[in-house]
Amino acid sequence: MALDSFPQQLVQLEPRPPAQPRLPEWLRKSTTHFPAVHALKAEIRGLNLHTVCESARCPNLHECFSRGAATFMILGNLCTRGCGFCSVPKGSPHKQEFTLDPNEPANVARAAAGWKLRYVVITSVNRDDLPDGGSRHFAETVREVRKALPSARIEVLTPDFCGDLDAVARVLDSGPHVFNHNMETIRRLYRRVRPQADYQQSLDVLRFAKTYRPDVLTKSGLMVGLGEEPSEVEELLRDLRGANVDVATIGQYLQPTRRNLPVASYVTPDQFDAYREHGLAIGFKMVFSGPLVRSSYMADLVNEEATRVTA
Repeated sequence: MALDSFPQQLVQLEPRPPAQPRLPEWLRKSTTHFPAVHALKAEIRGLNLHTVCESARCPNLHECFSRGAATFMILGNLCTRGCGFCSVPKGSPHKQEFTLDPNEPANVARAAAGWKLRYVVITSVNRDDLPDGGSRHFAETVREVRKALPSARIEVLTPDFCGDLDAVARVLDSGPHVFNHNMETIRRLYRRVRPQADYQQSLDVLRFAKTYRPDVLTKSGLMVGLGEEPSEVEELLRDLRGANVDVATIGQYLQPTRRNLPVASYVTPDQFDAYREHGLAIGFKMVFSGPLVRSSYMADLVNEEATRVTA
């Protein structure tokens, strides 16, 4: 039977989604450390803690867990925002799961001390449902870690707290050594990538942090491969330097689940090198730029290099 004899609605096929670019060799990681990963996960679960490494499906998880490194994610494991790039679970703030665990600050400190960490990274979900954005809980966690590990350096990777600078000051007053807040992407893509955030507001948070505590190293990260142009990445780097940010991290966006934004392109190692050179040329103390770079990846080494430049 000829195809044109079928009813028209049967021969019209649904258009296929655009094909994803193939993962290049420079993004393939073959090394796994299952025993170390399982052991660390068991400790984390035993203290009712979470890591962004797991929740955000970081490609460096095996490498970091095998050397006893993890980024603690506080304020629970449910986020009030729906960023297109992020696989951290979202939920309604009215659910029981959104209740803050009062033992979480002490448990983070207990885990960090048990692993004898020299460098502790603390991040969180967004908690727009809380009047202070969770900043008091954040500050309490920093204080507990400082008490348990007086010699350790602490990096905080905070949300924007909806632009509440009092909340930012509250976290800074708790004594972190590094203040990190990620821009994530260029200005043009904010509506699609971070629909509940604001480009200028994030810059203002970073600028305020450096003005309020000039002795604290400031840091921000961004992803590429979401459809940006190199000139737009350079513009973002200039904006960060205009906010007196000391350190920038740049990594390849990888789609964590099918529900998240697709990858527009895989950026070459040469382009990452060009971004690093541009950042250093305009005054950053350190630019960590590469396909598998993440905001908290090798944070201890990044901090050491930036501190050495400052000295």
